[in-house]
Amino acid sequence: MNMNMKNYEKEYASFVPKVPEYFNFAYDIVDAWAEKDRNKLAMIWTNQAGEEKYFTFRQMKNLSNQIANMMFKQNINKGDRVMLLLPRVPEWWTFALAAIKIGAVICPSPVLLTPHDLKYRINTGRFKMIVTDTDNLWKIQEIENECPNLKVKFLINGDAEGWINYEKELVYPAKASTKLSPFIGKIKTKATDPMVVFFSSGTSAEPKMVLHTQSYPLGHAVTGKYWYDLKDNDLHFTVSDMGWGKSSWGKFYGPWMQGACVFVYDYRGKFNATELLPLIEKYEITSFCAPPTIYRMLILADLSTFDFSELKHCVSAGETLNPEVNRVWEAGTGLKIYEAYGQTETVAVIGTCPCMEHRPGSIGKPLPGWTIELHDENGRPVPAGEEGRIAIKTDPRPVSLFKEYLDDPESTAEVFVNGWYYSGDKARKDADGYFWFMGRDDDIIKSSGYRISPAEVESALIEHPAVKESAVVGSPDPIRGVIVKAFVILKEGWVPSETLVKELQAHVKKTTAPYKYPRSVEFVSELPKTISGKIRRVELRRREFAKAEEHLRE
Repeated sequence: MNMNMKNYEKEYASFVPKVPEYFNFAYDIVDAWAEKDRNKLAMIWTNQAGEEKYFTFRQMKNLSNQIANMMFKQNINKGDRVMLLLPRVPEWWTFALAAIKIGAVICPSPVLLTPHDLKYRINTGRFKMIVTDTDNLWKIQEIENECPNLKVKFLINGDAEGWINYEKELVYPAKASTKLSPFIGKIKTKATDPMVVFFSSGTSAEPKMVLHTQSYPLGHAVTGKYWYDLKDNDLHFTVSDMGWGKSSWGKFYGPWMQGACVFVYDYRGKFNATELLPLIEKYEITSFCAPPTIYRMLILADLSTFDFSELKHCVSAGETLNPEVNRVWEAGTGLKIYEAYGQTETVAVIGTCPCMEHRPGSIGKPLPGWTIELHDENGRPVPAGEEGRIAIKTDPRPVSLFKEYLDDPESTAEVFVNGWYYSGDKARKDADGYFWFMGRDDDIIKSSGYRISPAEVESALIEHPAVKESAVVGSPDPIRGVIVKAFVILKEGWVPSETLVKELQAHVKKTTAPYKYPRSVEFVSELPKTISGKIRRVELRRREFAKAEEHLRE
């Protein structure tokens, strides 16, 4: 199970995924590790103050059993939907495991979301229960009267009227929930039962609900084994916000499917990427995953001053990694950065594995279990070297390809066509079969590891009294890779100014999640449009990338 890939072609050709009729990640993986070795380490947690917590798989098993009993006590049952609005705290993992055990459907949510964002998600997803902390409590208090389905509210670290104090419930449990009692309501879940919903930004102003089944973690065995190259004595560190699909890849399913320990750094507020380097040294991290934005910041430090002797493997995904970053990182650590490609709708589906030739800038080759082609607009394969749409074969259906966009059959039908799933991304493939990511087929902006819908930012801008019309695109940036840029047409009587720029930025931060605000604003008199009147964002993007290339040549 834990031997890494030695020969790509042989392993890819012989790989046969095994999906049992019944599967539950919490029972069949986490609890199984706990039974195999009661002292096996599952998590090392620390924060910016230097506090530390260590958890074994056995502790994860017992805590999740207690929480599952608490949830039953509150009438949370199989199929009910549970939102996790938590930062990088251990309770995220224990509540997620508890919900999975009872067959509830979890929804990890970024703590950066605003009350407006949360109200939409809670009501659209009909969530019955939420778990949060005192830092984010106010957001739910502001909207809870407008969320009729929300019946059960857990607060992990304090008291509030109408909320269950988790810490008190844990210390003074109901009789059926004594400390080491077995889970009182063990439920069998089929591999096809729903397990997790992620909200994914789309081309429309509102995000879609991506539904995965209980088999989803099984696909992350591929992520953990082949791309992360994990073995069961490794310590893996993924830098990612909770609430995004990527955090589940490297902080939950991927490592634990392999029996590896996860390292969690709970940082909040002001953060400097170079804080990570002493942690990699101190805790002897063996594998490290971060978005290109973080790597671009890390190479600004003097890497030679750190001891990376235990670090064996480094990976990155989310955006294209500049080959120069790879070169500097390797010079400072002796390690290459292996890239991969996947989505909220999938697990890692294309990747560069250690046994492959490392080609900086390439996302690698299809991982075992995934048949991938590049198609033109008519669904025909394109020749090597030409750009095409990433198409994933759905017969047989790959393990961990999402089931559907929940309650949105039209969007689901748009991406599943003639036996293929079209990811909405474009790539090219060279003569040796290596894939090279080219960008979004639609207008989604990938900035600093976040996926941002331009329509959502435009919707926020248009609410400002000064804005007549706007268009939002990704613009190249040397540090973040891509930033959000807004082109704004002002209403009559308003004059462009730096003060107005700051006002518009503050308005977007207040209206939607702060990370979505436009870091650059350009006032224009007109926007490029099609004959039918639709804004041509693609033209604006081309202008921005052309300007960036011209600047580099100067």
